[in-house]
Amino acid sequence: MLELLALFSGPLVALILIAWERAIGAPPTDWWINLQSWLLKIVGAFTVYKMVQAWQGPALIDGAALPVWAAVIVYILVYDLAEYLFHRMQHRIPLLWSMHSLHHSDPNMSVLTTNRHFWADPLFKSITVWSAAAFIISPTPVALAAYSAIGLWHFVTHSQLPLNLGRWSWVINTPAYHRRHHSALPEHYDSNFAALFPIWDVLFGDYHRPEGFPPTGYSTRPTSLLEQLLWPLYHGRAEADPAE
Repeated sequence: MLELLALFSGPLVALILIAWERAIGAPPTDWWINLQSWLLKIVGAFTVYKMVQAWQGPALIDGAALPVWAAVIVYILVYDLAEYLFHRMQHRIPLLWSMHSLHHSDPNMSVLTTNRHFWADPLFKSITVWSAAAFIISPTPVALAAYSAIGLWHFVTHSQLPLNLGRWSWVINTPAYHRRHHSALPEHYDSNFAALFPIWDVLFGDYHRPEGFPPTGYSTRPTSLLEQLLWPLYHGRAEADPAE
């Protein structure tokens, strides 16, 4: 049910934000490659991703034993921390960066960049950080639904909307905050890794208040579906590595 909800709610939110981007005169995007990535993700959700499951055993915290509100808050914070830690590893470990660089290859970060990820990313997450998070707290139906709903915010953070919280940017991820992470400028590398809550960046020393509207992109990008499927091989064509 959650998969079907995400399948329909994601495109709806994306269409609304794309219309908003057009209304404010945002520049053209790499929409065709991004749509191909999204299609690969959808196909993977109903095929190969089912072959690799995250931890299904007992957890340190039984979400069902907590008040509903507490289970939702703890679950979201634990999984957001897991996403943050994995994201940092993607910029530190060469194998993970060779996959993650596809996400950074979008020459103009926009709404559709949200799903521009290498198709094998979820497989690595399942056996690492998602399993670790599932070992910490077991999900409840309400917590899963809440996490899926708040996950739609990722479409906002990747958009070209002029949303910047300034000195309050540590509260929640925004387009300005995340654009600095995607920036093609060397002085912006290795900053603002947070998925939802920048407090993790603050605690781990990666936080930088966003300023301006820096260019985004990577030294190379895929030009076909085949290159996306085999991206770690094509990634080697890059001239400079933002992970370094």
